[in-house]
Amino acid sequence: MMKLKTKYLLFVAILHGIALVLTYFIFRENRWLFLVSEIFIALSLVVAWRLYRQLIAPLKMLMQGIEAIRDKDFNVRFLATGKYEMDQLISVYNQMIDQLREERTLQEQQHFFLEKLIQTSPTGIIILDYDGNLQQVNPRAQQLLKTLPSLLSEVKALGSGDSRSISLNGVNTYKLQKSHFIDRGFPRHFVMVEELTAEILAAEKNVYGKVIRMMAHEVNNTIGPVNSIIASTLQAQPLDAQHRSALEVAAERNQHLNRFMRNFADLVKLPPPDRKRTDLTAIIKQVALLMELPAKDKNIRFRFHLPAQTVWVQADSHQLEQALINIIRNSIDAIGREGDITFSIGRDTLEITDTGGGIQEPASLFTPFYSTKPDGQGIGLTLVREILLGHGWDFSLETYGERDTRFIIHFR
Repeated sequence: MMKLKTKYLLFVAILHGIALVLTYFIFRENRWLFLVSEIFIALSLVVAWRLYRQLIAPLKMLMQGIEAIRDKDFNVRFLATGKYEMDQLISVYNQMIDQLREERTLQEQQHFFLEKLIQTSPTGIIILDYDGNLQQVNPRAQQLLKTLPSLLSEVKALGSGDSRSISLNGVNTYKLQKSHFIDRGFPRHFVMVEELTAEILAAEKNVYGKVIRMMAHEVNNTIGPVNSIIASTLQAQPLDAQHRSALEVAAERNQHLNRFMRNFADLVKLPPPDRKRTDLTAIIKQVALLMELPAKDKNIRFRFHLPAQTVWVQADSHQLEQALINIIRNSIDAIGREGDITFSIGRDTLEITDTGGGIQEPASLFTPFYSTKPDGQGIGLTLVREILLGHGWDFSLETYGERDTRFIIHFR
């Protein structure tokens, strides 16, 4: 397509060409008139050329501005020329380019802030593409997906605008909230994964702590006087064998009840860990030696995959020992008879694997007072949880296959 300036020049050339031809035929008999007419045509050409330059200059400047905008270069500004129409155009263009530059700077700052916020957020953020597949995750979400592979299936199953709380390993509880935004005219979804574990555990501990303290108070107030009366009766009164035996059994049951309540009280009174440089390998061997007899009675073998060199961790050795004892007891009970318990140390991890029947209700494992054993108190794994969380360690208890259940502790 012919450009506007080309059309203008062509029009001027044709118009003056026709004028030259006409003056030649009209004034060829009169040389002076012909000369004057030629001078007028020449002046007309000069004026037309100057008008062309004055008219085409704003267009050229406008094209330069359009090219700068197309290249997203908002730093190109024009200087005033002293011509009214031109300066009006330049003023409007400069205002527009200044506004665009300010908006782009503001947008870049907001984008940088949002990106920084997403990357440093303690909440996991998962961004999906148009097809609902994983596209972008922040570091926290990446960590969660690595430790909880089934989290992604929960995310995909969630509807837009929905939220739910889940517990995938019986230890940590997460709140998933799914929403969407418009990108290029089409909806895209993102999911926020917020860990509720600390809040839930604090509320849970507050509740069962009050219950245990109330129970311990009532039991102790009852057992003390009753045991005193029984002891006095056994010493002061001549009793037949049947009554003496009954009173001795009652005293023993009271002592058993006292020990029962002391186990609960230990859970509530667990002190903060006194963390020191501790030999992890030595602790494992010491606990295994302590639990060897109960394991042998059920034909359960201990196997060790431990490094030759010493492995050091920052831990409260007494609490860590108590936690390992409870884990091993749980594994022995899960196996029943005939099996293996394997201890493996990896990079910043301790893995205790048993060949038991697996976990039936993983979500309830670390719930206080929950037990699958008829005579269980349901505080063993709860105490383990409190000790490990007190150290700031991550852990999991999962069944990976038939006769393959693993308790994994991640030291940090």
